[in-house]
Amino acid sequence: MVIDGAPHVPAGAGVLDVVDPATGDTVAGIPAGTAADVDRAVAAAKAASPGWRATPAAERGRLVGRLADAVAAHGEELAQLDALDNGSPLRMLRNDVRLAVDQVRYFAGLALELRGQSIPAPGGIDFTVFEPFGVVGRLVPFNHPLMFAATKLAAPLVAGNTVVLKPSEHTSLSALRIGELCAEIFPPGVVNVVTGLGSTVGARLTSHPDVPRIAFTGSVETGLHIQRQAAADRVKVVTLELGGKNPLIVFADADLDAAVAGAVHGMNFTWQGQSCGSTSRAYVHRSVWDRFLAGVEARLGGLRVGDPFDETTDVGAIVHRGQYDRVSRYVEAGLDDPRARLVVGGSRRDEKGLFIEPTVFAFDGGPCDSVLLTEEVFGPVLAVVPFDDHEEVVALANALPLGLTASVWTSSLDTAMRATSELEAGYVWVNASSVHIPGTPFGGVKNSGVGREEGVEELTSYAQQKNVYIRVEGK
Repeated sequence: MVIDGAPHVPAGAGVLDVVDPATGDTVAGIPAGTAADVDRAVAAAKAASPGWRATPAAERGRLVGRLADAVAAHGEELAQLDALDNGSPLRMLRNDVRLAVDQVRYFAGLALELRGQSIPAPGGIDFTVFEPFGVVGRLVPFNHPLMFAATKLAAPLVAGNTVVLKPSEHTSLSALRIGELCAEIFPPGVVNVVTGLGSTVGARLTSHPDVPRIAFTGSVETGLHIQRQAAADRVKVVTLELGGKNPLIVFADADLDAAVAGAVHGMNFTWQGQSCGSTSRAYVHRSVWDRFLAGVEARLGGLRVGDPFDETTDVGAIVHRGQYDRVSRYVEAGLDDPRARLVVGGSRRDEKGLFIEPTVFAFDGGPCDSVLLTEEVFGPVLAVVPFDDHEEVVALANALPLGLTASVWTSSLDTAMRATSELEAGYVWVNASSVHIPGTPFGGVKNSGVGREEGVEELTSYAQQKNVYIRVEGK
């Protein structure tokens, strides 16, 4: 692990195996951190906090910019670590490197934007300033390991906080490497990386009394648990970017070829469907139902499932055995449900590697209570349902206690504006899917989370406003 700017031997002797999901081979071991390791990391971050806070904002931005340069310089190495650890295609993980570099540079460029304001005040001067929290606990998921490990450091660091980063126990290799790179850039203790299980490392980090600010990306269940843990001993600021069962709506007047392409793209099949923003339930107007399904089937038939290191691979391996088994249960539920018609896919193999084909189920009879329509699969499984009118489909889209993303396909501006105002989601695309516009706020409503990331809102979320009133004689 990386604590206080140096390699750290964990307090315990525990080791977690790193298993290549594409082969089943154990390729490495990472430290199974303990509460004592978290305590040491938090102590290092707390000790470094006053110096980092006093560092001029422009200098903090410059150093965060150096992190972007380091990720770019080591991009191929980081992408290969993730291909080995996460199972996604290497060529897609190279794109994660590019996105990470761009996002970190974006936040580095915002270093002078944490500005207060002056407020007219009788008898004096009133103004506000932004100040850092101190130590931030940042917990990131397994689906984009290097990208999240790098980008989720940027905003808290620019705002003047020190960070303890906890990567997923399933995909820690690139985060540990980024921790080593950070040790060459930042003062000791500013960035610390602790690996281990969520039940030990994650629980201690989220409940630690010296960590006033927590940010987590992952499942709804874990997010709820973190909220409870964080509130145990003190009041904390907690932001959560959680799951989604995101609707994609194809109206009768949509450009159908574009909508088909958007549905496939929106499912993030090239990440094995392992994305919280995946549009995993598609509602298609009955007048274009058959043509839509035929188009999706044709497109998915051309995707190649296989070795993540093969440059021709489109779909890699499911990240770990537990996730593979979970997704497989959803595929089995679809195959066993007489209301669901298998359109394409459904094949699974796990003898050497954990592979699941892109799979589509059609519910020709309309909406129902299938788990494929109500629960987040977080795998390459798309459920498609016909609809007849606008009010019906909006009600279906909003029926779940989730609201991360939504995608609307129509050639009518009236329909688009009406749908975007009615849909309960934090990020809505019109005639597009799974596109993150730089600088825009990403996050969910309802059980999909609280807070916004990827824009200036993320930066300000890592700072506290202080108001100052100075009484002036004679005014």
